[in-house]
Amino acid sequence: MIIAFMTLIMTKRMPVLTALILVPIGFALLGGFGPTDIGPMMLDGVKAIAPTAAMLMFAILFFGIMIDVGLFDPVVKLVVRAVHGDPLRIVVGTAVLALVVSLDGDGATTYLVVTAAMLPLYTRLGMNPLMLACVIMMAGGVMNILPWGGPTARAAAALKVDAGELFVPMIPAIVVGSAWVIFVAWLFGRRERQRLGVLDPQALGEIHAVTVDETESDATSGIRRPKLFWVNVLLTAALMTGLLLGVLPLSVLFMIACALALTINYPTLKQQRDRIEHHAGNVLSVVSVILAAGILTGILSGTKMVDAMANSVVSLVPDAFGPYLAIITGVLSLPFTFFISNDAFYYGVVPVLSQAAAAYGISAAEIGRASLIGQPVHLLSPLVPSTYLLVALVGVELGDHQRFTLKWTIVTAFILLAIGLATASIPLAGGVR
Repeated sequence: MIIAFMTLIMTKRMPVLTALILVPIGFALLGGFGPTDIGPMMLDGVKAIAPTAAMLMFAILFFGIMIDVGLFDPVVKLVVRAVHGDPLRIVVGTAVLALVVSLDGDGATTYLVVTAAMLPLYTRLGMNPLMLACVIMMAGGVMNILPWGGPTARAAAALKVDAGELFVPMIPAIVVGSAWVIFVAWLFGRRERQRLGVLDPQALGEIHAVTVDETESDATSGIRRPKLFWVNVLLTAALMTGLLLGVLPLSVLFMIACALALTINYPTLKQQRDRIEHHAGNVLSVVSVILAAGILTGILSGTKMVDAMANSVVSLVPDAFGPYLAIITGVLSLPFTFFISNDAFYYGVVPVLSQAAAAYGISAAEIGRASLIGQPVHLLSPLVPSTYLLVALVGVELGDHQRFTLKWTIVTAFILLAIGLATASIPLAGGVR
């Protein structure tokens, strides 16, 4: 089912939205499940993903409003001055910014903030937007190992170990992985510099000025709120603090922040309606796909396809490979976290691998660290809601993004594994107890 889905979207024979709905339904029917079985499965999947859809809907609205009011204009101007019209500096700057913003542990926030700051530069210089999406996602994949990120928390809970015990030994791998992301950005930037050349800084500044002038003179004129700049900075800072501290669920925090942003910056009913309508296209394109993804995940779980895949793969590991289960777990995390959800992998597969590895003296924490290796590849999965947000913001097709980025994320994952083995945070082999 997953292969059919990926083939259809990567060959552009079917849009992602319709493929997410029709392909799993077709395979469920072929598997002998009737409408009375499939209906509850799909509804359960949609219910499970609904909070994420709500969070992204109001996150898009919030950051869209912050872009409208000019919150990120100083960042863009600062970057314009720093890059000196050089595509290489722009891509490397993207990587550094993405790594820093990813410290909050939330992929959707990273995508929104970094694309808001950097996409205008890529557009003005005619740079390849796939490079932007690739670099942001690679940075997010490396930083996704942070203890307040979802995968590490899941692995710690599933294996009943402390999250710090998983994270701290992986710090060298994260540092090297971050350096690798910056190196790949340098390679991309050098390629774009050779293709486009270096634009004169003064000319780039003129382009920026013209773009701002055009923006202010079109239908969106009068939406900037320079007098409220620091109010919006404080509101955004409060939102980020709330996200990190977990004061309220993410979806609720973004709802409150969006309502406050509209009320503060656009107090009249007409102004608020205009802003919501202006961003409605982005909201619909992302949220509709995310809700459709609930159909796929619901049928994967409800038909027990996930359980069958997990049990089959675990049973195929020969006894002779037992001492190497940590490495095997790291390698398996790439396809597993791509084809099934993080919940299914960490709560369903990893405990089984950990129990088998214990016979060879491999601790649960070591298996947990190995299970985090596949996170750079995981973010490319069609089961990850924030991925649809990124491709929508950058303006590229999911299939094109996957083809361009997959090889780089696979290399990133194996670099994390190599550093984990080199620092002994992931054991090369265990010994029979």
